[in-house]
Amino acid sequence: MSAALTVSACPASTDVHEAAPPCPDGLAYSLTLPAQPMSSRVARAATRVALQAHGLGDMTDAVVQVVGELAACAYRFTPDDDAYLSLRFRDGALRVILYDGHPRHSHPRVVAACDARRRAALRVLGCVVRACEGEWGFGEAREPGGGTRMWAVVPWGGARGYVGVG
Repeated sequence: MSAALTVSACPASTDVHEAAPPCPDGLAYSLTLPAQPMSSRVARAATRVALQAHGLGDMTDAVVQVVGELAACAYRFTPDDDAYLSLRFRDGALRVILYDGHPRHSHPRVVAACDARRRAALRVLGCVVRACEGEWGFGEAREPGGGTRMWAVVPWGGARGYVGVG
């Protein structure tokens, strides 16, 4: 793939630069999702575009499913709070992190019950990630304001195999 020429939008600039072709290692995006049912759809669409733009189209089916499951779970647990989605490609795998505002409980039995419900809500995500030979989990967010951090690591080769490409 050859580099494309880019020109500044500034009318006073005569700068012309060669833009490097998109590469997987440049994929690093973040998105704040409003607490609305359509947020899962927006997250899936944005993920699809980012993967295609960075030459990772063969990961789309698996990763879009993972992102959709995480966004839907966040809305289910915190329908009044925004969620924060992060996509990063590093070391041959896409790392998906989603923060929601659902706080960790203090009573051990309530924590166990809440974790069981979240694990059940993420059952499809678990199946997809296992099929891709990745890993996933959730726990307390270490960010100010607390909440829950859900994450999945989807290896490129495993995601390609998910749809029979690799």
